[in-house]
Amino acid sequence: MKQLNCLIVDDQPIARAGIEDYCKEVLFLNVVALCKNVLQANHYLEKHHIDLIFLDINMPLVSGLDWLKKLKNPPSIIMTTAYEEYALESFSYNVLDYLVKPITYKRFLKAAHKAHKYLHQKTENEVIFLKSEKQLKKVNTDDILFAQAMQNYTKVVTEKETIITYMPLKSFKDKLPKEHFIQTHKSYIISKHKVDAIFNDQIIIKDYKIPISVRLKKIVLNSF
Repeated sequence: MKQLNCLIVDDQPIARAGIEDYCKEVLFLNVVALCKNVLQANHYLEKHHIDLIFLDINMPLVSGLDWLKKLKNPPSIIMTTAYEEYALESFSYNVLDYLVKPITYKRFLKAAHKAHKYLHQKTENEVIFLKSEKQLKKVNTDDILFAQAMQNYTKVVTEKETIITYMPLKSFKDKLPKEHFIQTHKSYIISKHKVDAIFNDQIIIKDYKIPISVRLKKIVLNSF
């Protein structure tokens, strides 16, 4: 079962610890950081990939809702709050669920499974079309292992086949869901979900060895 990287944002230490304890009981939830305010959360999001945020509303400095309004391409959100009255407004920002404190484990588990189902389907169903050999080929992004620049072309290696498409690597990168792919080298983009190992300056995906450039090494390692 694919794990979801989670961020818990709440100004109350007891509330953060409670959500974290619930997450530890769910195999597919992986808590990567606890933040006491949205400024800490912002800093973390700039450097790391997050699938799901458990977000409180009433916090000092900036409220969870005000922060959510300004986020561009936010991860999936589950609100965790003591206030029922913000539910309608929260759902207008496409949050996945709205949990009112005190949160029972049964209710938390229902929200967690809802998030897992949504994010799994989103990944599975995302497709792009690539021009190759005078036709447009439909490619599920979840099947892509990596892509390699070949001057004005890009070689796309998938679970099923290798496709040569007439577009530079940068244009191909713009087609991909940013949360699942990362550039490791000026000539390579890889799917983070397909990585089997990282060894020295190489990404290992199946039998392929993809280089990590010195310039991008820190960004690549932090993304995992």
